[in-house]
Amino acid sequence: MNSVSVTDPTDIGFAMAYAKGKGAFRVYIAFVACAVFLVAGILRGSEIAYFLAFLAGGTSFYFYPLTETDRPRIGAGEHGIFIEGFGLIPWRSVRDISLSTYYVRSIQVSELHIALSRQVPNALAADWRQIPFYRLLMKLPWQMRSDNIVRINLEPFPGTPEEILRAFLRKWRFFGR
Repeated sequence: MNSVSVTDPTDIGFAMAYAKGKGAFRVYIAFVACAVFLVAGILRGSEIAYFLAFLAGGTSFYFYPLTETDRPRIGAGEHGIFIEGFGLIPWRSVRDISLSTYYVRSIQVSELHIALSRQVPNALAADWRQIPFYRLLMKLPWQMRSDNIVRINLEPFPGTPEEILRAFLRKWRFFGR
């Protein structure tokens, strides 16, 4: 599936990768901090420096997928909604698509909420949740809690949350209802 602008009304489907520059700073700063603490640990023999190097390296590893801006992470088309590391949700399994905006301290967080009409194993046409262990330790574009709603943080994606919501709703209305 080719990556297409979310605002193009004539597209058949669309796929969205992480936006350029949204996560690279976190990854590279954490990697540099890891290297500095590792060198300090070697030179000083400090266990605290090794621990801080481990934390910084883990942070860099966790956010690494944000630097991969060439791979689609979410999208929609005629068969449904696909989410990397989750699967393909057919349109008949989607009960509602909405946007949720809330504040954490002074930072606005916008999430795309996809409410499923069935439990997850029955709602997926393709289940991609079986991923390698090392990939489980990295950032995934989705979260799911017990309320059967898939939550996708829209901050690392290009476009405004409202544009992304409109694109998903347009696909749902055209293919799903």
